Amino acid sequence: MTAKTVPVATFDLVIFGGTGDLALRKLLPGLFRRYADGQIPEDSRIIGVARDSLSDDDYRARVSQALAPVVESEPGLQPRLAPFLLRLGYHALDATRDEGWQAFADELQAQGERIRVFYLSTSPGLFVDLCTRLKAHGLNGGQSRVVIEKPIGKDSGSAARINDAVGSVFSEGQTFRIDHYLGKETVQNLMALRFANILFEPLWNSNYIDHVQITVAETVGLEKRAGYYDTSGALRDMVQNHLLQLLCMVAMESPAAMEADAVRDEKLKVLRSLRPIDAGDASQLTVRGQYRAGASNGGAVPGYLDELSRLEPGRTESRTETFVALKAEVDNWRWAGVPFYLRTGKRLAERVSEIVIAFRPVPHSIFEHGAGPVVANKLVLRLQPDEGVKLWLMIKDPGPGGLRLQHVPLDMSFAEAFGVHQPEAYERLLMDVVRGNPTLFMRRDEVEAAWKWIDPILAAWETLRESPKPYTAGSWGPGAAVALIERDGRTWHEEAG
Repeated sequence: MTAKTVPVATFDLVIFGGTGDLALRKLLPGLFRRYADGQIPEDSRIIGVARDSLSDDDYRARVSQALAPVVESEPGLQPRLAPFLLRLGYHALDATRDEGWQAFADELQAQGERIRVFYLSTSPGLFVDLCTRLKAHGLNGGQSRVVIEKPIGKDSGSAARINDAVGSVFSEGQTFRIDHYLGKETVQNLMALRFANILFEPLWNSNYIDHVQITVAETVGLEKRAGYYDTSGALRDMVQNHLLQLLCMVAMESPAAMEADAVRDEKLKVLRSLRPIDAGDASQLTVRGQYRAGASNGGAVPGYLDELSRLEPGRTESRTETFVALKAEVDNWRWAGVPFYLRTGKRLAERVSEIVIAFRPVPHSIFEHGAGPVVANKLVLRLQPDEGVKLWLMIKDPGPGGLRLQHVPLDMSFAEAFGVHQPEAYERLLMDVVRGNPTLFMRRDEVEAAWKWIDPILAAWETLRESPKPYTAGSWGPGAAVALIERDGRTWHEEAG
């Protein structure tokens, strides 16, 4: 079975922060794959913008170096590398100064009317300056679009200010707030599993589902993000956007159609139905952790404070959490009484992102004790690595000698099932921006509703003034996270192998 590639219209894509980690590690490799697959027209242009003084050739050399691992792992792409690099250009610009902006605008406008995508792969502090200058030079009209990366603010107030500033330049229909988790194949397959199969939807409620787990675990530490991460932490960095968006995809009602606002309306209802967590119950429903030295990725690794002190000599303390676990509840008819357990962290035992739908056990077992326990069914959707779906069922162990029960998965790996390269999330989302399809992007009211739920948790932590609980790098987080779910008679889903 082969995937069908539909070319998009000719476009200019400008990456502000074009020499940064996100651009070189995710955006440009994604665009290269889409170009190699014939989805990007030959007369499209990709323009990197940053403060570095580089020529077009300098930039192409830097991008070529960044793409080397992609070509090495996928040798069939090699013939497309040189023509892709010719699509690239570069402009040295400072978002806070006017120099060079008119020449930049003249170059873009010389091509006449076409789709223009401005990707703000910069710190949020530059969003206002960039948008202001795009407007001043007439680059915000026509088929122009702007893509905003997280974090969109640090709380409700700052998010509203960013949205106001961007909204004064680009309309809501031109604004694409990106969350790359929504571009993952498995997340979209959750929609197909629920709404294209009669099998699951009748069971997708509190009558049959016991609880839901959402885990986004990383094995890496601070890497190059210390300056940002220490002022943010796991709740702002991961829960407010990625995990809450995954929760919405699980919990949402069926939209009237697969249209952008219909889907986002249903997600918004979920966010507004989340039961508040505040100082009265934050200590029982949330866990904060911070990793200490341990072993990860096959070797010894330093603790968070050790990494921080290397970057900021003399730094000996930080209350920033690198791990969060919490118990959320959706107060509506479908989900009343069904807890959603969320956890995310750095330097954990395994790099994995998955959603576990844990069904209720059968009400009565007819099997003799010697047959073994009857374990409740689970539907496991793995987002990374090895995207796929597992449905855990009870079956009879084959062979003579009596009836023995086994808990085994029906396992579908997307790579094995379809035998084709599954596009990375950014590949799909970038093409959706060019098409002008906002279905997989967050609307302003979604972002603000998510912050409205997160703000009281942040305030509660400030009131409680508790330090994050330590956990050893290479573990699954602090013991309190285990206690959080085991108090309810449940356990975290952790597959060996």
